This record gives sequence, structure tokens and C-alpha cells, in this order.
Amino acid sequence: MTLIPGEYRLRSDEVICNEGRTAVSIEVLNTGDRPIQVGSHFHFYETNSALQFDRELAFGMHLNIPSGAAVRFEPGDRKEIELVPFAGERKVYGFNNMTDGLLDNREREQEQGLLVPQRKSPALLSHKNGMEAAR
Repeated sequence: MTLIPGEYRLRSDEVICNEGRTAVSIEVLNTGDRPIQVGSHFHFYETNSALQFDRELAFGMHLNIPSGAAVRFEPGDRKEIELVPFAGERKVYGFNNMTDGLLDNREREQEQGLLVPQRKSPALLSHKNGMEAAR
């Protein structure tokens, strides 16, 4: 069988994303006047401030979507999304420079005044164990 340049040959079975990680569902509202797109590996806690959601709950987490994918929030959009914790060494650098280091060390946020008690948001919809398949 000859491969045609640029051709994709995909398997027919499902691909499981983030298997074994605990997913959290939250509701997100875009209060801004412009669309906001968030990629699969962006630290959701550090997203655009026009996105309204329980940020404390999102600390150390990213979208539960396939690598390279993104979720777009149009102005006024309200969406339920799933987040999963970062794995590996749990080091986050860049983004909006709110963390810059180990996710399990919250000193930088306290120093910057970013880590403040937040009342629990009704945006927390559910916790799930196990992931759904992404196609």
C-alpha cells in the first residue's frame, strides 16, 4: 500500500485522553467584548480575566481536550468545560507569569497578592473519575 504525501491513516478505535486523571467540570462565562480561545495545555487559572469562573478551583489544571485543540468563548458565551490536573513535574512557566514554578508551591501567588480566599462558586458542576474518549 502506497502512502500519498499528506495523507492521514487513522485508526478506527477510540483514543482515550488523560486516562486515570480526575476531571472537574466548571462553568465559564466570557464577560468580555471579544472572543477568547484557550489551548489544550494552557494553565486555565491564568486565562484572560474576562473569563469568569472559579479560578481557585482551576489552579494547576488544563482543558481536558486532545493536544493541540482549543476551546473558543465568544462574547457572552457560557460553557461547561472539563479540566484535568497537570501531570509530570507539575512545573508551569510563562502564560501570564502568575505561577512560574511548581504548582504545589503557592508562595509566588501569595507574594503577588493573587492568592486570596474566594467564595465557592456555583460554577462547580461536578467531579468525574475517568475520562471520556476523544475522537
